[in-house]
Amino acid sequence: MGPMGGYLPYVDFTEFALALGIILSALVSLIGTSARKRTIAMGEARLSDLAEMAGILQPKQVMAVFGPPDMGRAWPGVTLLDVRRARTPLGWLMSSDLVDYGCMLAAAAALMLDYKIVPLATFSALAIQVAGWVVSARVPK
Repeated sequence: MGPMGGYLPYVDFTEFALALGIILSALVSLIGTSARKRTIAMGEARLSDLAEMAGILQPKQVMAVFGPPDMGRAWPGVTLLDVRRARTPLGWLMSSDLVDYGCMLAAAAALMLDYKIVPLATFSALAIQVAGWVVSARVPK
């Protein structure tokens, strides 16, 4: 197997598909994170929104951190700053814009650059994206 990288007409299909998958996964994650941020900013945060943004996977822990919900099962008093303060490493993995942008950068570098470290960055980005999706499947609904 040759080195990853090079220019698009010369990149193997597998390398291109891997980079495209990473970019699409990060893009979908960014869209979901943006929707959750909007919901929280509007004062309509639900349990799944707070759990994914903060990285707290137990509903009782969400209530311990953010207090009880109102009668509509929403947390209108929670702000994005409150969520950032309560964020755990799982929250960074599932819903961090910086992590997703970094993964997209690593995938783009795999398509354009030919250095020895590029495959490591690409596979690290793949592992981060897969781990984020696996953990987000455990978020309470």
